[in-house]
Amino acid sequence: MEIKSAEFTISNSSVEKCPDTQAPEYAFIGRSNVGKSSLINMLTNNKKLAKTSATPGKTLLINHFLINQEWYLVDLPGYGYAKRSKKEQDKLQHIISSYILRREQMTNLFVLIDSRHEPQKIDLEFIEWLGENGIPFSIVFTKADKSKTSKLKTNIFSYLKKLKEQWEELPPHFITSSEDRTGRTELLDYIEHINKSL
Repeated sequence: MEIKSAEFTISNSSVEKCPDTQAPEYAFIGRSNVGKSSLINMLTNNKKLAKTSATPGKTLLINHFLINQEWYLVDLPGYGYAKRSKKEQDKLQHIISSYILRREQMTNLFVLIDSRHEPQKIDLEFIEWLGENGIPFSIVFTKADKSKTSKLKTNIFSYLKKLKEQWEELPPHFITSSEDRTGRTELLDYIEHINKSL
């Protein structure tokens, strides 16, 4: 897939205020500081589309970007940022869960995992919750350029092995790097494949 246009449409804190269209939506979510904004900017060839920040947890709203006038890329708030108050965490949790559970246009959820780390409890619990609710999702391992190839393979293998303890069939997974653009073609082709099947 070639991305010819990517434009910001709307930010909001409620699923009810999302765009009133039937266009498919592909949402991106992950723990704070997983490299979500950088990945979105790499995919869309636009370094300024999603705001990147040195401070984790800056995305507090549901952000819609219209791609090629055909489908939406949705940037969801990150989960698990401990420095927030309980009230703020609950509010973010509500924003995230209400979008994922109630947004019929959401075609696939991309769960971003930092490939530098061993399996994290918070990610595994989130993935388990998606399974319990029948949410279609894929896993995107980010920051592949930050580790040696052997370490990267070991981390990803241990992650998938951990998931196999609860999953009969593993979801699709992608290995990406915003720095050297690894995985860009595979991710966009996957989205295009789904779009054609709708």
